[in-house]
Amino acid sequence: MSAAGHAGAPVRLEEPAHLEAPAPLEEPRVADDMVSRPGSAVSLLRTVVGLYLREAGGWMPAEAFLALLGTLGVPVPQARTALSRVKGRGLLTAEARDGVAGFALAPGAAAMLARGDRRIHEPRSMAADGEWCLIVFSIPETMRDARHQLRKQLMWIGCGTVEAGVWICPEFLRGEVEDVVAGLGLAGHVVLFTARGLPAGAAAAGQVGQWWDLAGIARLHQAFIDGQTGAPSQSGGPAESFAAYVRCIDAWRVIPYLDPGLPPELLPADWPGPECIALFCRIREAHAEAAAEFVRQALATAGG
Repeated sequence: MSAAGHAGAPVRLEEPAHLEAPAPLEEPRVADDMVSRPGSAVSLLRTVVGLYLREAGGWMPAEAFLALLGTLGVPVPQARTALSRVKGRGLLTAEARDGVAGFALAPGAAAMLARGDRRIHEPRSMAADGEWCLIVFSIPETMRDARHQLRKQLMWIGCGTVEAGVWICPEFLRGEVEDVVAGLGLAGHVVLFTARGLPAGAAAAGQVGQWWDLAGIARLHQAFIDGQTGAPSQSGGPAESFAAYVRCIDAWRVIPYLDPGLPPELLPADWPGPECIALFCRIREAHAEAAAEFVRQALATAGG
């Protein structure tokens, strides 16, 4: 692949709370992972839903949600507000069962959560000789809203900007690119190419630094490391594990979307990604099983 041409400036990463929600890939409208600030009541609820609602059969009593959020330090009024907001974003629907008020996973949400499962729990890294996917598009000004959404969503799945109408990502992300393009109805305006042979050495690393906001991605990794290093190294009981694991996932889940998993040879020597991934895996190993048991107990208590 030739690296010639004028490289476009990479799209700079913003705090997730300031990003505009993308157009949905499914109907009805379902807001994706990046529209709430990690650690907020809404984000924590979104994480609880993603981790546990499907395993619970797609429905939980409202009382169980309130109890789980309470374990995370969210007061009941804020928890109720969070439930209302997440319902408004199309992730949950209010549904009573046998006279018990509760919330079910909304139609269209399962596909989004399935995408998130792979991203969150199976971070990938491209090999030095791996293939690239080039995304080339020309969208008329009359469709500028769709063009804006395409660029926004390509950034959100880890693509880099070569030029305004030329984006790039590891080939293993092609399927997600195709989903974005199809979801926006832009198949007639976008062409995908498989490319090989990015020049090696400092020149290639310099190109990558122009195509992706590596400094912004590195800050996300470092913030996770700084915030999670003090997490318990072993379970002190189901409730403690639940809190540690949910907060870990909540802080982590944006990172594997925005970090495309570039080859280590193209990244700075002090790249914090491997340390961040290793820390995430250690916390998951220490707490995931006990956290799931805590949720099962909470559901039994709430009659779910």
